[in-house]
Amino acid sequence: MNYSKPLNVFILAVIATFLWGCAPSFIKIGYELLSIDSTQTSNILLFAGYRFTLAGILVILIQSILKKKIIIPQKNDMKPILVLAFFQTFGQYLFYYIGLSKTSGVNAAIITGTGALITLLFSVYIFKSEILTRNKFLGCLIGFIGIICINFTKSVNVSLTGDGLVLCSQFCYSLSACFIHRFSKEHDSVLLSGYQFLTGGIALILIALIMGASLSFTGVKIYFVLLYLGIISAVAYTLWGILLSYNSVSRIGIYGCLTPIFGVLISAVLLQEFQQAFSFQSIVALLLIVAGLYLVNKEERIK
Repeated sequence: MNYSKPLNVFILAVIATFLWGCAPSFIKIGYELLSIDSTQTSNILLFAGYRFTLAGILVILIQSILKKKIIIPQKNDMKPILVLAFFQTFGQYLFYYIGLSKTSGVNAAIITGTGALITLLFSVYIFKSEILTRNKFLGCLIGFIGIICINFTKSVNVSLTGDGLVLCSQFCYSLSACFIHRFSKEHDSVLLSGYQFLTGGIALILIALIMGASLSFTGVKIYFVLLYLGIISAVAYTLWGILLSYNSVSRIGIYGCLTPIFGVLISAVLLQEFQQAFSFQSIVALLLIVAGLYLVNKEERIK
């Protein structure tokens, strides 16, 4: 498959962003089924650790079947795996899972949409792989105004332990996206994806257990939720990693605007957040983020 062909990029990116859009709702459903509340940090991390360990096993297993041999990282793969495990799985989801327990699925979906904007800034100023044009600057500005908009009418309700932590998770995600773009030039992006999930997931589990975490799985539903969350990570991040290895960060980044759109709609259906999903502030925030992402990737005409 040609991973640079516009139609292929579109199809794969839509699949990835749809899966990511599902994640906040299914995580919150998982919290409900396991009776996890926002004060149980250790249990939140243990749940996250199970998800990503499962995702790593799935990626490694599927890729090994496709290649007809067990994929094993070489010595030179270890540094990229550890870097990605720290930022993409451990760091990102340490903040994300705790933050999501203290905010709504709609808010989390919209804030997640800023990941592409933050990624662009990192790729311009830290990794020097992008050029910041006027349109890209305006796009970043408009996108962040969207984040302010989602909390504008709330009475001092913007907390570091809720929306703030979800936003911190996007900084970790953005760094990992830039690293994937760099590492995939010399390493197998699927192998990196599988083993960084496994490494990061095990790290989350160990920290959670040290903190005294304990989860009781009862009923079949929670197993399906955990399996689906594992599949979301395994498929979405693997596809995203492949796309980033064949395309520029900004070209793929524009599709990130679909994640909050899918997320808000799915939260409205699964979490009964209709009022917030279709409130004036949420709609305006979504439109601003989409407009920002469009400007970020809009090619400036050469006079």
